[in-house]
Amino acid sequence: MKNTINYYNNELKALKRSGRYRERHLRNNDLIDCASNDYLGLAQNAEVRQKSIAAYECYSQTHPHAPMASMLVNGYHEAHYAFEQELCRVNGFEEGVILGSGFNANIALIEALVRRGDTLFIDEKYHASGMLATKYLDADVVIFKHNDPQALRYGLQKSTSRRNIVAVEGIYSMDADLLDKEIIEIADEFEALLIIDEAHSSGVIGAHLMGAYDYHDITIKPNHIKMGTLGKAYGSFGAYILASSHIIDFLINRAKPIIYATAPSLFDTIMGHESLKYIIEHSEKIKQNIVSHQDIVYQNLDIKVAGLIVPIVVGDNNKVIMIQNELKELGYHVGAIRQPTVDKAIIRVIARLNVSTNELDFVTKKIKELLLCPAEEVAR
Repeated sequence: MKNTINYYNNELKALKRSGRYRERHLRNNDLIDCASNDYLGLAQNAEVRQKSIAAYECYSQTHPHAPMASMLVNGYHEAHYAFEQELCRVNGFEEGVILGSGFNANIALIEALVRRGDTLFIDEKYHASGMLATKYLDADVVIFKHNDPQALRYGLQKSTSRRNIVAVEGIYSMDADLLDKEIIEIADEFEALLIIDEAHSSGVIGAHLMGAYDYHDITIKPNHIKMGTLGKAYGSFGAYILASSHIIDFLINRAKPIIYATAPSLFDTIMGHESLKYIIEHSEKIKQNIVSHQDIVYQNLDIKVAGLIVPIVVGDNNKVIMIQNELKELGYHVGAIRQPTVDKAIIRVIARLNVSTNELDFVTKKIKELLLCPAEEVAR
């Protein structure tokens, strides 16, 4: 039956007028990828893929090939357990649980841990999944100034709640700035639970490439919680939460994305595990390559980045799309990020290690050139 009514016609027209209209486009494998979050190129790493397939086949000979149920029903597999244990070992946490996505992990953490009588202090630029989770809370929510230790201290000093929970990111996905170490210290001082979303920092920063806790040389304490994803540096799909045993126990009993969702894909879990092993084994070489890519970005764009996200402020929704399209014509795919994801429109380059230094040099120089052109010239 043909639908002759467009229920959201006016809203869609408004999005198009403002340059905020979004569309899906099939991935073009002919373009050099400077847009995806596969920071280390492990999604395309033959060694990781082959080891993952071999391990998957080995499991499949004696175990079902899919989880088939929630972890709490009959879906908890040896592959899940093995990966959780390895994550805990290398990150210094007592216990862990894996989930289907980072979005679900943030919903699980915030919706379950923040109870009536508690206060959540959440950075104003925390991921949309965490902000969505705050809508479900019967508790006080304080959105504090981005990456500002003194704003957090002020809020914690005023709090009379039975529990305080702080939610921040290791590296922020759009601004690309690194979590201020003082925020961790303040959370510890006030004995607040500290959630660090390490989606964009794990695998990219730290002496062992384990993220912000590692980078800041933090000894893991009972109030520390780490959330990480597999869809970025680990080149797979899924997420994990690491914490004290009693916190993981509580999440397993109260977090809806754990209780009611089918357990994560076995192959994605195995690939995440193999990627973790690869990162540990090749950490020094990976760190050298990251530095070389960061140096090119600084030389060409005068932007220093903690990880591999390069945000370039343009401020014009239409121009970022024009720049993106121009670069596609030249064989490169970069992100064109607009409101409400960011305050001002940006070109977002991911300096992926699968992109050669010559390719990164070219695309960053070209972006600098396009930034100086009026929008009408870029569009030609």
